[in-house]
Formats: sequence, C-alpha cells, structure tokens
Amino acid sequence: MMRIINLVEIKSVLPKVDLMKEIEVGFVAYTRGDVVVPPVGELQFESPPGDVHIKYGYIKNDDVYVIKIASGFPRNSDRGIPNGNGMMLVFNQKTGEPMAILKDEAHLTDVRTAVAGAICAKYLSPKIVSNIGIVGTGLQAKMQLNYLKKIIDCNNVIVWGRSETSLLKYQSNMIDTDYKIITTTNINDVINNCQLIVTCTSSETPLINHVNPGTHITAMGSDTLTKQELVTSILMKADLVVADSKSQCEVRGEIYQALKSNDFSMDDVVELGEVLSGKTTGRTSDSQITIADLTGVAVQDIQISKAVLKYLL
Repeated sequence: MMRIINLVEIKSVLPKVDLMKEIEVGFVAYTRGDVVVPPVGELQFESPPGDVHIKYGYIKNDDVYVIKIASGFPRNSDRGIPNGNGMMLVFNQKTGEPMAILKDEAHLTDVRTAVAGAICAKYLSPKIVSNIGIVGTGLQAKMQLNYLKKIIDCNNVIVWGRSETSLLKYQSNMIDTDYKIITTTNINDVINNCQLIVTCTSSETPLINHVNPGTHITAMGSDTLTKQELVTSILMKADLVVADSKSQCEVRGEIYQALKSNDFSMDDVVELGEVLSGKTTGRTSDSQITIADLTGVAVQDIQISKAVLKYLL
C-alpha cells in the first residue's frame, strides 16, 4: 500500500541517516554509468517569476525509481510563504507500483543540495580555511553552513547580501550557531578574504568577477539557462573544474555559460564522481583554484529518498 509521508515524519528520521555517504555513493554510481537520468524537465514562469524542475531516474538493478518535482518562486516570501515547494514520488522499479509520496515541501531537495556542497568542500577545499564565504542570504545560504560545520574546521564566515536588511535577517537567523559571522554588501570582501566560497543565489548577472589562488568555489545557484554567478574567465583560470553532471552542466549552469567561449571546453571538466572514486585527482595543492558547478542531479533525490524510506516503510 502506498504511503503518504509528511514533512514532520521526514525530518524525524533525517538525523539517523548518513547522508554524506549515501549521496557520495550516488555520485560515484552516476559517473560509472549505473544510473539512468533523463534530461531535466523544466517550467519557467514570468509573472510572477518562478521555475519548476522535474528530475527523475533510477539506479540499475535497484528496487525503486524516483520522480521529484521542486519549485522555486522568489516572490513567495512577499506573501509570507516559502519560496520552495515540491515532493518526491517513489515507485517499485520491478512493477511500477507507487510506494510512497514524500511530501517534503522541497526540504529533501534543500538538504541534498547542502550535502553536495559539503562533499565538494571535503574533497576540493584547501587544507587551511581561515574564512568561509557565503554569497546569498536565502535558505541555502543557511543550510550550507549547517552541513559545512561537519567538514570544515572554520568558524569565521563572511556573508554577502544585496541589502543590509537581508543581511540583518540572515545574521539573526544564524545567532544560535557557533559561527562568527561578518556581513557585507561588498562582494570583494568575500573574494579577497575567503578560501572556501559557496554561491547560492538565483542571480542572472555574474557576482564573482575574479578569484585568488588557493580558493575553492562551489557554485550552486546557477541551475538554468539564464542564471550565472561567476564570470566565465574564472572557470578558464581554474586548475580544476568539477561538474556534478557533465551532461547537465553542458546545457545549464556556470559551465554552460563558459562553453559559449572558444577558450573553454568539456575537456576542461571532470565529474564529481570521478574525484570521489579516486579515478581523477582532486585538489593537489593549497595554491590551486578549484571550481565545482552543481546543477542538482536526480541521483541525489534517489539516494535521499531511499535513505529516508529505510526508516519509514
């Protein structure tokens, strides 16, 4: 019998799950060719602006397949409702029978995105991080720090936001954490003082216009054709550019933007699963510049759905 599982139930089991391990396994399987992931389904709205992503797929010889629907409507906050929403639908891979609807209200998407950021930091950040830089003040800007604290031994954070109002709200929401947070509306404060930078905005105009040696950037806000957080010259300057999915990053995100130049090609890109499996070497020195372009892959949704359902079915 199919179960409908609400957000409260989902949140109750998440602390029991080793999400880093589960999602790392998923990325490796994806790169190995053991995961079937069709192109992302997408709806884009203009008035009000918003987008809906439909991501779906299955791991070969697994028990389930998963269809995830997640939306983002930036002006929802003006109405006092969350910007994101959605659900994950889990089916029996052998029979097609529906097994569960995870009414996660996009929470699992937010979590698996934050976990992916932590995985990138684990494998690509320099050994010594004096300051973490966060670009953006939304939900993901908070969740990234929540998961980075398990990976990076650094409590100093510089957060960039577009307005003092949004920065004050962010700082207030993070007051109970162990982080020492400095806020700024000058992006150069982040660029010039942070060795690990995470960009998590929906900007369609590049925010980061240069990068210093010894920096790792995880860019996760750009997941459509139009979004872009980094100037393309940064990817060309980098010693290592990592994609969560080479096929997806070829048609969306920071890599897609850089490919418009004849000075950058997919030969300059490795897939995250290659680094996790050891097939490709990640960072080899603290002076390197490394970039991770995360567009969000269905295998993350598959893995987090399965991990949660182990405790709920």
